[in-house]
Amino acid sequence: MGKPYQSVPIQDCGEPLVAIPQDKFARVKPHPYAALGAPYGDRSPYYLRRGVLAALVQAQEHLQAQQPGWRFEIFDAYRPVAVQQFMVDHTYGQLRQENPTATKETLLDQVYQFWAPPSPNPATPPPHSTGAAVDLTLQDAQGTTVDMGSPIDEVSERSFPNHFADKPGPYHRHRQLLHSAMAAAGFRQHPNEWWHFSLGDQLWAWLGREETETAARYGGI
Repeated sequence: MGKPYQSVPIQDCGEPLVAIPQDKFARVKPHPYAALGAPYGDRSPYYLRRGVLAALVQAQEHLQAQQPGWRFEIFDAYRPVAVQQFMVDHTYGQLRQENPTATKETLLDQVYQFWAPPSPNPATPPPHSTGAAVDLTLQDAQGTTVDMGSPIDEVSERSFPNHFADKPGPYHRHRQLLHSAMAAAGFRQHPNEWWHFSLGDQLWAWLGREETETAARYGGI
């Protein structure tokens, strides 16, 4: 099942993957996909392209200017295609258990609303497999994960970034805080996921298609 952004051409700039420093950002522990047995092999989920990591550092500085002592809590970043396939299958299995009479097509439509197809084609890499996408949330000055109204990876409308815009509670304000910090450093948000941001991949270029971007700068790696 293709995505509209996969039509964007890729002109990879060749930047390497670099480790996300543990002392600068919080992390979700244990890593949620690794704990399920996702096949990372000798790769780590806590990697990003060098330029993307530099922008993430800037984004956290924007956050801390608004909320001193707060940090980003990294849920996931680099993801090999094999891990993408593992998680698509896992999510489909979960939905199948919850909806035993639903058709395969119906369930896959739900899965692919939130998960990119695990394509091995170098022209259509999943965003996380480029090292240019990151899933993250916020941690307050006391080291507590901030309540965003729904958990990361929930397959429901609550995951949409503006779901709580017209509802009571702090959730929309928290999501806006995350979005504004990331946007200030050049990241763009996945339309269906409050936690997913990218910089330089096909989705990022597609979201900025009315501005200056005509190609992605990061392909699969």
